Amino acid sequence: MIELRSDTLTLPTEEMIRSITNAKLGDDVYQEDPTVKELEAETASIMGKEASILMPSGTMANLAAIMAHCPRGSKVLVGNETDIFIYEAGGASVCGGIIYEPIKTQKDGRLLIEDLNKVFLNDPEDPQFAIPSLICLENPHNKMGGRVLPISYLKEVYGFAVEKGIPLHMDGARIFNAANSMNKPVRELAQYANSIQFCLSKGLSAPIGSMVVGSHIFIQKVRRIRKMLGGGMRQSGIIAAPALIAINKMDKRLAEDHSNAKRLAVGLSVIDGIECDISTVDTNIVFFQIDKEYYSTKEFIDLAKNKGLNIAELGSGRIRAVTHYGISSEDIDNALNIIKEILNETLC
Repeated sequence: MIELRSDTLTLPTEEMIRSITNAKLGDDVYQEDPTVKELEAETASIMGKEASILMPSGTMANLAAIMAHCPRGSKVLVGNETDIFIYEAGGASVCGGIIYEPIKTQKDGRLLIEDLNKVFLNDPEDPQFAIPSLICLENPHNKMGGRVLPISYLKEVYGFAVEKGIPLHMDGARIFNAANSMNKPVRELAQYANSIQFCLSKGLSAPIGSMVVGSHIFIQKVRRIRKMLGGGMRQSGIIAAPALIAINKMDKRLAEDHSNAKRLAVGLSVIDGIECDISTVDTNIVFFQIDKEYYSTKEFIDLAKNKGLNIAELGSGRIRAVTHYGISSEDIDNALNIIKEILNETLC
């Protein structure tokens, strides 16, 4: 099976598997697991931040970060097409009493300054209005096709947040993909956010976990909230050991995933019955659509699966394909042949 549904389906390397059995362990709730402490120190250094914390998942990481930043009854400004707003079960409202203020997302993943500024036009002294307390950006942006936010834009929004006196959190689930795409060190992107969440278990190929980075004081708040949410782990060095390999080695091969994604997009763009915009492929995510005269989206996905290709719908009839460590250029060519075969069958 050629697995293109998500980069969450990567499997750990042999070196990662071996590291688990050799990891030095302790109780991380007491902050006594030496492998976790090493991972957190290394992550903070790579990101250019004071501290970091290992989290069980990206969803919990974003939730804990938002709750650490925002008082109850305040607003978090999020893009209306972001994962935080759509796919994370409304956790900030349920668990933190925080209101989501959805901002229109541009096709390239940006939230316009003018749209963000509209939220601040209400009189802050008027008790009728919830007060904005945080801006969230997603970089790269999943639903917009893995688009990477330019550094000039990150700097602009960070400056706006500073001007308004509120922090900026970046959902950087695939931030190493963004940095690789721009040929920049990841800390250059991270400097324009007060806190960042990134996933260990997507393109970096570790089996479990995410990290939150920020200031010492902020991370201590996150640590308390992690415990409250049920995310305090004990001998979690077995998670941290492969994660150390992921952050130190696996980021260097992400360009291969990006090349395969571009290869797939180029191949799709010349197939009759498929719409695919090559110019939107910045990282390892490719979106395309099937002409409804051929098949419905569900029919096409089912036919592809029957022929050995796993792809997934991600809103409004769009199909998403994500390249990763488990996918080779040969897999991409085979995937394109399967897609051509399916479409050719309608012409026979």
